[in-house]
Amino acid sequence: MDALWLHIVQWLHSAGLHMDAGIAHDVAEGARQAAGKLDMAGMLALAAALGWASGFRLYAVVFLVGVMGALGWLALPAGLTVLQHPVVLGVAGFMLVVEFFADKVPWIDSLWDSVNAFIRVPAGAMLAAGVFGADNASMAVAAGLLGGTLSATSLATKMATRAAANTSPEPFSNWGLSFLEDGLVVATVWLATQHPALFGLALVIAIILSAIALIVLFKFLRAAWRRISGLFSDSERKVV
Repeated sequence: MDALWLHIVQWLHSAGLHMDAGIAHDVAEGARQAAGKLDMAGMLALAAALGWASGFRLYAVVFLVGVMGALGWLALPAGLTVLQHPVVLGVAGFMLVVEFFADKVPWIDSLWDSVNAFIRVPAGAMLAAGVFGADNASMAVAAGLLGGTLSATSLATKMATRAAANTSPEPFSNWGLSFLEDGLVVATVWLATQHPALFGLALVIAIILSAIALIVLFKFLRAAWRRISGLFSDSERKVV
């Protein structure tokens, strides 16, 4: 714990921030309390949360968890301490801003998700595995598989939902879904770190709802694609 606190102080100094002894003591005490919560249940909840949330907002997850670790709000496992490095925070913060605006533009959001699909799923797996690190290789592999699967599930749900919303000419449903996902990422990380048991229950419910949504949306999108294909076929016949 002392090593972690020393790392936090060094990070703050490298960022040009300095604290007096009183503030340092308060932050250190908060870090100790946070560390006490990272038992096996807490680590599993954190791994699942990182995987699930990465499917929606990878850069927001990296930035949020990194800031929490740097400020001492969350004692990060050794495999995740790299997230609080100033360079990682800077890049994640920049990409977070880019993604925030790209995700609010209809059709651009779907294109952005398609490109980032090749990043979010493996990144979600790596973040989940990093919770356990090299000290527990078997749990790290299991967490990686869990994180990658959850990331793929949430990403598929997001992409299907956005594709359905983009069939509507008005942008408000798209904006509403985007802001909902922004809040969902913050709520997921908070619930996993503060109430692991409740997060586990919420995750099970979310997975069930995602499965239902994917079935319904797949049928909707398939029907929409058939209508669009039919319109093109009719146009070609008229031209001929």
